[in-house]
Order: sequence, then C-alpha cells, then structure tokens
Amino acid sequence: MKAAVITDEVYVEIELLRKHGMSKRLIAEEVGCAVNTVRSHLKSETWPGYQRHKLRVTKLSAFEDHLRERQKAAHPAWIPATVLLREIKAQGYLGSHSQLRAFMRGLKPAVPVDPVVRFETAPGEQMQVGALVEFRKGKNPLYAFCATLGYSRVSFVEFVTDMKVETLIACHQHAFDAFGGLTRRILYDNMKTVVIERDAMGDGAHRFHAGFLDYARHCGFVIKLCRPYRAKTKGKVERFNGYLRRSFYVPLVAQLKQAGLSLDAVTANIEVRRWLKDIANERIHGTTQMRPAQRLPEECLQPIPSPWRGDIRAARPQRTDAPAPMSRPVTVIEQIAQTTPPQHPLAVYERLLEQAVAA
Repeated sequence: MKAAVITDEVYVEIELLRKHGMSKRLIAEEVGCAVNTVRSHLKSETWPGYQRHKLRVTKLSAFEDHLRERQKAAHPAWIPATVLLREIKAQGYLGSHSQLRAFMRGLKPAVPVDPVVRFETAPGEQMQVGALVEFRKGKNPLYAFCATLGYSRVSFVEFVTDMKVETLIACHQHAFDAFGGLTRRILYDNMKTVVIERDAMGDGAHRFHAGFLDYARHCGFVIKLCRPYRAKTKGKVERFNGYLRRSFYVPLVAQLKQAGLSLDAVTANIEVRRWLKDIANERIHGTTQMRPAQRLPEECLQPIPSPWRGDIRAARPQRTDAPAPMSRPVTVIEQIAQTTPPQHPLAVYERLLEQAVAA
C-alpha cells in the first residue's frame, strides 16, 4: 500500500526522532501518522513531496472545448447547463448531467437566489402578461410577448418588431388560441398600451387605453394591474422571461452568430414554438413539480370569443393636430395577418441545418 503523503516539516521531524533512537511506533504516535508511513519515508532517500496527478479523462473531456466556445459566443450572457446538455448529447455525450454541472461551475460562480413567497392562483383564474421584453435595440428591434397561465404555468411566446397596441391585441389572440381559451383575469404591469394613467380618477380607478379596454370587454376578461416597481407581483411571467432569455434566446443567437447569421422575428417564432412544445411546457416546473402541459387541462379556461372588430386607431388618444382616423376600422383579424410574416427562403434553413450538423 502506498504511504500517505506528509509535509516537509513532518518528514524532517521523523528523520530527527529516528536519529535520536526513537522507534518507528513511537515516532508515528509523536507525529500523528501511521507506522507504515514512517517506515516508508525512512526508506526513501529524498522527501517524497506532493505529486500532480495526470488529469483524468472523463466522458465530458471531448466536449469541453465545445462548451467553452459556446459560452464565449454567448458572452456576456450565459447558456444554462440544461441547454448544453441537450447539445452534447446529440453529439454523442454519454455522461451525466451532474458531471456537466460540475464543469460549468468552474466557468462561472454560482449566484445566490433571493427566496420569495409564492402566490398561487386557482385554475382558470389568472394569466400574467409582462411588458413586451426588449431583446434587441437599434434599427432592427426585437421584442417578445410572454404570457403565462397562473395555475398550470403553461407559457406562450411571440416575437414581434414593434410595440403597437394592434400588435399587443394580436399577440393576445394568438395566446388564447395556443392555450385553448382565456382566464377570467389578466395581470399586467404599467404598459402604456394597456393603462394610460394609474389612479387617474381616484385610488384604483385607472384610465385604461380605450381600444384595449374595449377589447378586454369583448373577450370577457378583467384587466388587473400590478403595483408599480413590484415586479414580483407578477413573478410567474417575470421568472419565465429570464428562463426564455437564458435557455432559448441566448443559445439560439450564439448558434446563429457562429454561422454568420442574425436572428429575426420569423426564425425566432419558428424556433420558439418548437422550444415551447418540446421543452418549456414539458419541463418539471420548480414550484409545482409537474409538467405545465400536464396541468393545462385542469385550467378550465373560458371559451375563445369571436374576433374583435373594434377601431384601434380611433380608440387611441389623439392630438389636436393629428389627422383623422381611418374611415375603415383596423380589425384584429387584419392585424393577425399583418403580424404573421412569410417564412425565409429554404436556403436560410439549410444553412442553419448545416451549422447544427457541424456542431
């Protein structure tokens, strides 16, 4: 059996005690090690100090460079281990999730999580909608409409290129279609396309956007506002927004960047529908410990109403010098058609496929 490694101070002490005639057993008791350790080190001519062991080859070793490159492409954002696990499994990785997480911890320190008290809602009671999340600024902006059912945690996402009220209403209609119905209440933050002024006519008497209020009445849901500067009031959708960015947006943008491409709304919506169906709504939710899609039938949602045909432009607050509204109302049906652009040429998707295979 190989003797235990000891410090140079202990080794020198063993040598001195032996020169003074002390037995190996007494030396072991004096310095606090085994007799075999004393015997082994007395036989050696030099001090056997610490030796670096060769790095052990693991099942993950062949994928470590790929993981570093993916995180480098995503910087300063971060790709979660769950996303990278799917990628390297497709490339032949046979190791465990824990082994990958251990490697990832070496690349990024853990961030402490602030614990919050969860507020649970009854089935069919509430849907939470966050303000259109800005994913990209500039000449080609990209926003995401995110809606989450309060009970089941089933989520819907649609990427858009503007923040108009017409777009917001069209996204609601798409969400209702995806969920198979709507809740009795929908919780919003203080987005201008929903509320013009809080407490305008007294405490809790808000001045809502006329067009959106008419749409809510038509659909049969009550508009609820969260308190200002209290994002945790609608924490379900806020947490999902972070999950969407980390687990979907950042990895996809990094992949396209490696292929020399940039993300647009069409590609984002094609990919996010697949991600919602296969991953986001099928994962074990951290709070409910169930799959969101599994709880969806328990929601007991209200039926989807007929299309709203209100005049959005006429319902907007108008300036005194503003031109008259269009004589013909802009309907939701028309807006839905306008916000569903055609797909890219097949060459773009072939390039994406080539990139995925090469990875």
